Amino acid sequence: MAQVPLDDMTFTLLHDSAIVPDPIAVDTRLMQRASSPVAQIWGTSRALVMPRAYSRYPNVDAVRGRLAARGLPVYVRASGGGLVPQGPGILNVSLAYPLPGPVGHWVEPIYRHLCALLSLALAPFGIDARPAAVTGSFCDGRFNLAHGRGTDVRKIAGTAQYWRLNAARDSGYTVLAHALLLVQPDLAAIHRDLNAFEHAIHSGRSYDAGKTTSVAQLTAVDSAGDLMQRVRGNLSTAIERAEPPRITCASN
Repeated sequence: MAQVPLDDMTFTLLHDSAIVPDPIAVDTRLMQRASSPVAQIWGTSRALVMPRAYSRYPNVDAVRGRLAARGLPVYVRASGGGLVPQGPGILNVSLAYPLPGPVGHWVEPIYRHLCALLSLALAPFGIDARPAAVTGSFCDGRFNLAHGRGTDVRKIAGTAQYWRLNAARDSGYTVLAHALLLVQPDLAAIHRDLNAFEHAIHSGRSYDAGKTTSVAQLTAVDSAGDLMQRVRGNLSTAIERAEPPRITCASN
């Protein structure tokens, strides 16, 4: 086995506005700057974000227009997965960095790397979290970050990744790894938004708020503002000390 060579660099954490007006623009800008590892922790106002695959529903544009007029914009992202919420009480972590191919070797290490950073940020609150699927949660996948086990498992963060060819380096790829962390949102309200959209486009999907949890529900911290700042600080520390993931593969 031989280690795939990577630049020995840690992430540069961009300290821009904590609340961004366009969640898609954050990831686009990070991808453009990812000749070396970059990261951002951010939030946005109440919104939904759907994968491009949802464009197959015939009435999706009309539904998006109606919801936007009511103050609930629905953005379209490049990565796969399912519908996700945005808004107060939610923190996002976006990491972008170059990697050599092939893509298939990296998918799981990237998810595990991202989940490990989130777990480090939650550990000071006494929260034990690990990757796990949570049936009934929004945008479910085996690399959710979850708390609890068995029938008590609850999703606390969702993850996604997106790849593109790295034109600047003439080889390899740029990856965007993204996590959505439920710090102190109104879980009932965000599930009403999610389920209303899915019902309106006739997708047949629905999500159970009881399959999710939040940092607030798992801690004794009373102040919403203080909790958001503490989680943001923990995430910043974890990211600034991290390097991009490394894997080993068979030598030629």
